[in-house]
Amino acid sequence: MSGTLDSLMDDAVREAGIAEVRHETAVQEASAVNTEGVTLTPDEEEKVKEFISRIDINDSKLVLQYGAGAQKKIADFSETALANVRTKDLGEIGELLNSVVSELKSFDNETEQKGGFLGLFKKADKKLDGLKAKYDKAEGNIDRVVKAMEGHQVILLKDVAMLDKMYETNLEYFKELSLYIIAGKEKLRDARENELPRLLRKAEESGLAEDTQAARDYSSMVERFEKKIYDLELTRNISMQMAPQIRLIQNNDTMMSEKIQSTLVNTIPLWKSQMVIAIGLNHA
Repeated sequence: MSGTLDSLMDDAVREAGIAEVRHETAVQEASAVNTEGVTLTPDEEEKVKEFISRIDINDSKLVLQYGAGAQKKIADFSETALANVRTKDLGEIGELLNSVVSELKSFDNETEQKGGFLGLFKKADKKLDGLKAKYDKAEGNIDRVVKAMEGHQVILLKDVAMLDKMYETNLEYFKELSLYIIAGKEKLRDARENELPRLLRKAEESGLAEDTQAARDYSSMVERFEKKIYDLELTRNISMQMAPQIRLIQNNDTMMSEKIQSTLVNTIPLWKSQMVIAIGLNHA
């Protein structure tokens, strides 16, 4: 009688184990996404197949390291992008632009208070000499600032080109990680639809505790691998967020470079031409 009771208890434990695994499988399947909805090139499809062929869900080390290389590339890339932002000082360039405007406004205000350019030239020659002295001083200050701005513009233009390359690199890493995710999800789908049901049927048919445990272990590894894929998706989100951030930084650099260019080719030359015209009219 005791043997029969023990046998019934063993059967109950085994059935409970199989039922538990089936329940976990159903939950996993309900939440699974089998495809990424991504159109792959023939080469990318081959890479996905290659990745799938290498995946062994029973290998704990492989599950842990799956896609780790691609993850590290994105992590290192993020550090590089962050370092680029930290070393950039657009505030200094803004101060230089403001100093040019302030210098020109200060000079113009002085001339306006004395009747403008022509008003000054209608007075004594010493007034003209004073104006020329102030012009020379203002021009010297502006020329020094211009040299600094030209240096910053060269750096900004190099940064714009570098950010283009960074954008392409980030896109490359994003695609690589996406291939790992697609391959991983495909392997998960196959594991849930084929291998795990096979193990469950075997456990149910044999009634052996070791087969039930094997099904449990495999189900647990499937769950771990699913978590790994989710971890890869989190890393891919970092790459996804980097793309618009790179473009934003690039746009800021471009706008600042354009402001420098406008100051160099429009604002300052216009101011100098006004001085030339005023002096020419005075000597006419």
